[in-house]
Amino acid sequence: MSRYTSESRERVREAVDMLALVSSRVELRRAGVDSYFGLCPFHEERTPSFHVRPDEKHYHCFGCQMSGDPFDFVMQTEGLDFKGALEALAERFGVQLETEAEDPGAAARRQRRERLFALLARAAVFYSRQLWESREAQPAREYLLGRGFTEQTLREFRVGYAPSAWDRLLLASRRAGFSEEELLATGLAQRSRERPGAIYDRFRRRIVFPAVDARGRVRGFGARAIGEGQRPKYLNTSDGELYHKREQLFGVDLARAPAARAGRMILVEGYTDVLALHQAGIRNAVGIMGTALTEEQVATLEKMVGVLELCLDADSAGQEAMLRAARVARGRGLELRVVPLPEGADPGELIAREGAEALRERVRSSVPLIAFAVRHALSTSPLRSAEDKDRALARLRPWLEEVGESMLRDELIREVAGRLELSERRLEMLLTGDAQRDGSAPRPPRERPGAAVAPGDGLDQQRRLEREFLALCIALPAEGEQALAQVEIGELLTSDLHRRIARYLRGRLRSPLAERPREQDDLADAIEDLAQRAERGGARTSEHLEHARLVLELARLERLLRRARVAPGLDPVELARERERVRGRIHAVALRIERAV
Repeated sequence: MSRYTSESRERVREAVDMLALVSSRVELRRAGVDSYFGLCPFHEERTPSFHVRPDEKHYHCFGCQMSGDPFDFVMQTEGLDFKGALEALAERFGVQLETEAEDPGAAARRQRRERLFALLARAAVFYSRQLWESREAQPAREYLLGRGFTEQTLREFRVGYAPSAWDRLLLASRRAGFSEEELLATGLAQRSRERPGAIYDRFRRRIVFPAVDARGRVRGFGARAIGEGQRPKYLNTSDGELYHKREQLFGVDLARAPAARAGRMILVEGYTDVLALHQAGIRNAVGIMGTALTEEQVATLEKMVGVLELCLDADSAGQEAMLRAARVARGRGLELRVVPLPEGADPGELIAREGAEALRERVRSSVPLIAFAVRHALSTSPLRSAEDKDRALARLRPWLEEVGESMLRDELIREVAGRLELSERRLEMLLTGDAQRDGSAPRPPRERPGAAVAPGDGLDQQRRLEREFLALCIALPAEGEQALAQVEIGELLTSDLHRRIARYLRGRLRSPLAERPREQDDLADAIEDLAQRAERGGARTSEHLEHARLVLELARLERLLRRARVAPGLDPVELARERERVRGRIHAVALRIERAV
């Protein structure tokens, strides 16, 4: 893969109009020299706390602690990797990117890929024009419009029609200067079995849906038959140089920016479900194009969001697909949740029958996939005999072991114990094994090494806040030492890894990398990442550190208030008063920071 020169990257950074870039997503107001404020695009808020310094090309949110430069802003709002963000900004601000010196072979491969992408883009335009201008496509138009899709939605997704003739696209592509070999390489044509050497259009008499990557490039097509008895019903581009079915997510080019802003993506099964959700205003939705969720798709999604809402058909196949998704995503930085749908309905049908708000309400009512998996195992397991219950427990054990100490785990334990006719204590003993029969404490939930601080790891909001606080402690060692000495680490921080980092950093903030923690590679790597973040974080003051600490303190009080509803010994009234005091202090610190800029 070619690399862009560092000079190109710097020219792009200099060319970016930071005010124009951010203003495309945030309404900003001037607050001083080189200082603008607006509502943060990364979290819900009523009082503007998102600060932009256009001359420095830097932004920072005092509410959620998100910060960065133009490249970070595009990556975080549009779900792109650095290379994609660089190319997007270069195109927007008119900068010609230069690549590092390429050997002739690499240059030839790059030029070939560019031609193949150009051919696929022309094919998408050809199919789209056929849908709207061809008399033959009238049944296809009636079918799509009869499903409730507007012309605007269909054009936005570049939906088209492949005519029934054997060579319409083939001839048009040849006239444009493309070779038969290129048509075969893109999967737009295939060889004839009856006539050796002859080729013909792969897609004929079908509605076609372009398979577009996150950067908006057409890589292939999925096509639906429209004629009676036409087989197969769905036909995709074969895997080749550019198209790999396991990597494709239908609609990802349109969904990535809304999903990045929301921090979550909705996953559905088919093309028309994606169209229905987007048309209804639910823009953070993609489809898996008829496959089970793959590791490649998960890798793409976790770069964009921290939460994936599985909104699959409420039949046995859809439920099994959710469980397969859990196995694929296990150990990755992606929280999976299940959207409950009525029996026998898919998302598109639910919107058509009950309206978009009905689906939004179900999305808001999503449940953790682990809870879904446990209940699915209970509902599909016979529980008539002791042997049945042993087998059910064997199915349940891997899921229950993944749930850390939480109210969710307590709820599931109560539910499982009731169905298996066991006491909760006896169930815990059976789950933890002989090592726990002596009454020792259950093992704490394991945390994936580096998961709390690895960049692009789909962190939840709490861990981002904790990471920013620790990075500020390193950036301001004197103030950081005081902050770490005053706080109760075990209560303020929720991540086990972040707690270990905070305890290690006490007394070492002035030289956190001087000695590498022995036999603790995850801790050492995490501290190195934090040190790098501290170095490139821009100007910071003790007020910034105090603000970050108070935000974590507010989150701690919120957790205690939730616990106070079910646990004795906690005074919810006093906790609520303390919460309001902390909110006032946060506001006061934010005002001081604003006045200082």
